[in-house]
Amino acid sequence: MFRRFIAGGFLGLVLQIGVSAAQEGKAWTYEGPEGPEKWAELEAANTACGAGLEQSPIDLRPYYISSVENLAFDWKAQAFPVVNNVRSVYAQVAKGSTMKLDNDEFALKQILFHVPAEHAIDGVRHAMEIQFVHTQGAKKLAMVSVFVRAGERNEVFSQLIGHAPGKLGTQPIPTAVDPNALLPKGRGVFRYRGSLTMPPCTENVDWVVFEEAIEAAQSDIDVFKLIFPMNARPLQPINRRFLLKGVY
Repeated sequence: MFRRFIAGGFLGLVLQIGVSAAQEGKAWTYEGPEGPEKWAELEAANTACGAGLEQSPIDLRPYYISSVENLAFDWKAQAFPVVNNVRSVYAQVAKGSTMKLDNDEFALKQILFHVPAEHAIDGVRHAMEIQFVHTQGAKKLAMVSVFVRAGERNEVFSQLIGHAPGKLGTQPIPTAVDPNALLPKGRGVFRYRGSLTMPPCTENVDWVVFEEAIEAAQSDIDVFKLIFPMNARPLQPINRRFLLKGVY
């Protein structure tokens, strides 16, 4: 429903989720003089950050009730290396974990964490957001997002955050953990076409955002906030896009 292609020259950045490869460009931050309002001015590749009409994240309102594509996850348990790249924390995923969006199969590449949640519902953001980065070949990118709220401890979330380096670097998790434990039980999702939420803000990205949040211990959320007090882009206008809500 939302399939489009990403320019081939962007492949390297796509496969690095735009968090590590983007570091090679000019410095950018989430606040201050090199914050989101200035991203488009930092280098020519970031033009979409200021001029794009399909930017992410967005407030998930208003929406249209609709049928959405079938969604099936085949994620494998593994011992993830957890990376701090000075702007966020993400788990690097080995080959073998996939997602099917209707008839298209995507490979899971990274699991990325933001505080607070980047997307909002009626202007309200959850404590955190987990973004699962998927690619199909060289030119397609799909993002699956799950909100996190304070509540009961989630063992996988706790292990990933507990192994997050406090500064630039990588720390492995010695035992395999199952990323499926980071998915909510509810099957309600929002669907829209958007962009990467960090420079170069490239568009034509398929977003699947779960309506239901998962719970995680407040102490684990606080651990992440000690490393990154805030690493979320401001909400972007929906413009003339259609936001759909349905059950997969």
